[in-house]
Amino acid sequence: MKRRDFITFLGGAVAFGAWSRAARAQQPALPAVGYLGSASPDIWAGRLQAFRQGLSEAGFDEGRNVTIEYRWAENHYDRLPAMAADLVGRGVNVLVTPGSLPAALAAKAATTTVPVVFETGADPVRAGLVPSLNRPGGNITGITALSFQLSPKRLEVMHELLPSAKVLAALVNPSAPATSEPQTRDLQAAAPTLGIELHVLNASSDHDLDAAFVTLRQLRAGGLVIVPDVFTNSASKELAALALRHKVAAIFQTPAFTAAGGLMSYGGNLTETHHLAGVYAGRILKGEKPADLPVIQGTKVELIINMKTAKALGITVPLTLLGRADEVIE
Repeated sequence: MKRRDFITFLGGAVAFGAWSRAARAQQPALPAVGYLGSASPDIWAGRLQAFRQGLSEAGFDEGRNVTIEYRWAENHYDRLPAMAADLVGRGVNVLVTPGSLPAALAAKAATTTVPVVFETGADPVRAGLVPSLNRPGGNITGITALSFQLSPKRLEVMHELLPSAKVLAALVNPSAPATSEPQTRDLQAAAPTLGIELHVLNASSDHDLDAAFVTLRQLRAGGLVIVPDVFTNSASKELAALALRHKVAAIFQTPAFTAAGGLMSYGGNLTETHHLAGVYAGRILKGEKPADLPVIQGTKVELIINMKTAKALGITVPLTLLGRADEVIE
């Protein structure tokens, strides 16, 4: 190649490289979803998959035409406000707070302009997230799972299983009052109508759980209703193991509890509600406004009974209860 031709080629290559960099710089950034999780990704793996599937059905696939900024509080609620503010500061297009009322409240406090999609087992009106389910208004909407409002029903199911037990207990996490206090009040209101003396046990850490089960045995309570929140949800396996070790009949909301050896679970299908949260996030990315999207309530409720555990505890499950079960673990 002649020197003049080489210089011309080199100059063209440099110009092309500069044009390529400029073209890449001018490409619009992918829209971003801020995902504010109160627990950890390993515990919520199934829910994450459902969320991504809902997002995909709305036309958005992570890494292709949308990015997801994850923040995990690892059950430390005090971290949530700073994490929510960080995601807002990074300019996410929509902020999603799945499976946690504290995260939803942190997001609401962090922004009045960035769209927020919550997914919670709490009553969003009662919790102050939205003024109305049909007309949420403002920048917030979301999905409500059939969970917290079912705590009295779990007490009824336990009473049906153990009709002669007059003393029962409820396990509550006091460090999340927005979640635990309404459920505790509902349980305390329901107990007298069933002729039950209800004791409330507090636990906010693994150490507290051990102590609570020791107290449970001292009270000679016939059974235990576990009040759901982010901490107890993340401790499903530990709770199941403790209940077996202490020979306690217990009921919780999540199927992970019965799968790990817990006696019964009764609650909304969280896979369904996380999927719906993904769909709503996608619809907002397409331009819909949260104020125009009514809060959706999950419709699926599942009763699961672990018969292996019932036999280990020496409990005969009534046929009426077995007949209503969505799943029986043999």
